Amino acid sequence: MAMEYGHGYAAGTGHRMPAALRAPFEARSWREFAYVLLSLPVSVVLFSWTVTMVALGAGLLVTFLGIPVLAAALAGCRGFGMLERARARGLLRVDVAEPEPLRMRKPGAAAWMGALLKSGASWRHVLYALVQFPWAVFAFSVAVSFWTCGWALLTYPLWFWAFPAYAGQGGLQLYGDAHHSVYLDNPFEITVTALVGLVFTLATPWLVRALTTVDGLLVRGLLGPSPLSARVVELESDRGAVVDTAAADLRRIERDLHDGAQARLVNLAMDLGLAKEKLREDPQTAARMVEEAHGEVKTALQELRDLARGIHPAVLTDRGLDAALSSVASRCTVPVTVEVDLPARPAAAIEGIAYFTVSELLQNISKHSRSRTASVDVWRAEDRLMLQVVDDGVGGADVARGSGLAGLAARLDAVDGVLVVDSPAGGPTRVIAELPWRA
Repeated sequence: MAMEYGHGYAAGTGHRMPAALRAPFEARSWREFAYVLLSLPVSVVLFSWTVTMVALGAGLLVTFLGIPVLAAALAGCRGFGMLERARARGLLRVDVAEPEPLRMRKPGAAAWMGALLKSGASWRHVLYALVQFPWAVFAFSVAVSFWTCGWALLTYPLWFWAFPAYAGQGGLQLYGDAHHSVYLDNPFEITVTALVGLVFTLATPWLVRALTTVDGLLVRGLLGPSPLSARVVELESDRGAVVDTAAADLRRIERDLHDGAQARLVNLAMDLGLAKEKLREDPQTAARMVEEAHGEVKTALQELRDLARGIHPAVLTDRGLDAALSSVASRCTVPVTVEVDLPARPAAAIEGIAYFTVSELLQNISKHSRSRTASVDVWRAEDRLMLQVVDDGVGGADVARGSGLAGLAARLDAVDGVLVVDSPAGGPTRVIAELPWRA
């Protein structure tokens, strides 16, 4: 969205001529006009195919032949749908995803025909063929009429001489009956005609753009994936992200246990074994070794506490986000102000994700931001839990670089959350996270 806005802003400031005067000469206007022109012959062929094949298939349903004919009709409509999506992509710059594929439980022609007949996307293609034909006729008539009239009237001063030279009249006839005729033949009338043509010429690209906007809606709504199937794909993607995140967390916990507390406990067992052997021979050395082992026990316990806090801190369960985030902020390398304004506690899963999101962002501040201060704000806005983390560091954070922010964004997306990062070079950095509010 930001890229499109930036592109449009640059284009708008790069021309001194107003957009209304540039429109008749822009490539976009001619592409849209070409789309309208092509829509008529394409819609005629598509409408004829659809009506003929569907009617024939419906009439033959009393026999077995009706099913393959209907399946062929739907397959043809889906083929035309590919053409229409490509045409919209090339001329209107409307990129529409492929509809959901056919779901066949087993291979074979019968299964393929059954999948075609059961597919909602196939019948949406049929509906597109029926709806698009009358619309294409209307759009073609309006666009061609306005376009030709506009340019004809605008260029009238260049070709009005053809009337007295070849038609035997003074100019373009505006009105005429058995007793009186009005011709556009004097300089004032010719000038007014050209001005009227200018108005038509300037207005036509915007009219065509409005017509093709409807075409884009038809292509998106009827030839693309249904909202339900798109949601299914999104949920499957989110499920994969959740599984990957859980696997990564398990690997991290296993690594921390293996490299931290487990290694210390192994060393502790070895030290105690040596101390036991030296207890009778050299009590002082054994006492020193026991003392060192006691320190190792304290360190291992602290690592286990940190690991447990990383899995799910007890303070979060007992006292909620305010206390848990204040605890995290106290361990940050820069002063952090925390403000939590929530009417109630959200669901435990959402609360946990919010905690780990802020914890990860504060770790990034400690490691990379080179900031002096930071702030954390948490509040509820309607049905969303809002998190904002701001620091005055060097900036330059970018989700697209595949850093920890990308993983954080994927984790939020898995629960219908959103992560927005505003971090220009030189700072400051502002990260806003949205989570669904679930009580």
